[in-house]
Amino acid sequence: MDDRKWWIKTRTPEAREILGRVKVATRLSAELSAHCYDEPERIREAFEELIGKPVDHSLSLIPPFYADHGLNITVGRRVHIGYGCMFTGHAPIDIADEVMIANKANLVTGGHPVPPDQRRDYLTGAPITIERNVWIGTAATILQGITIGAGSVVAAGAVVTHNVPPATLVAGVPATIIRELESTEALSSA
Repeated sequence: MDDRKWWIKTRTPEAREILGRVKVATRLSAELSAHCYDEPERIREAFEELIGKPVDHSLSLIPPFYADHGLNITVGRRVHIGYGCMFTGHAPIDIADEVMIANKANLVTGGHPVPPDQRRDYLTGAPITIERNVWIGTAATILQGITIGAGSVVAAGAVVTHNVPPATLVAGVPATIIRELESTEALSSA
């Protein structure tokens, strides 16, 4: 993928549009985060408003939850999102069915270029795809442009900088493959 196709020049109408959405999304995130876990319907309704589309009634989300765009998020059925999770950036975040995301996990689709002379001039972004039956551990961070393969596990505290193959356990900073998982262990429905 050509990373530059996701580059957006700052101080342009497109960048101002993103900033406008950040203002809306952070307000909606705060409203969602004011709900208690024993209010699942209100949480689901607030999440639907944040992402701009309906979600399955099986969504389990424990506030607080933070997003700075929201409209880029899609979630499947039987998805669990723990408390204190943060989904940031303007690129798509696609979460398949039966995904479990533990507390304080970060999905980061946005950033800035590494060269110092470009950092303030551009926003970068690339989608994150979380395939079916993935478990993302507490305080793990998934960076832009990453796909986590079906049935995989991202260990607590891992920082994922490369795609994760299906049915794989990764851990560490940066995350590396620890072992392959048995297909029945990785892909069975919970």
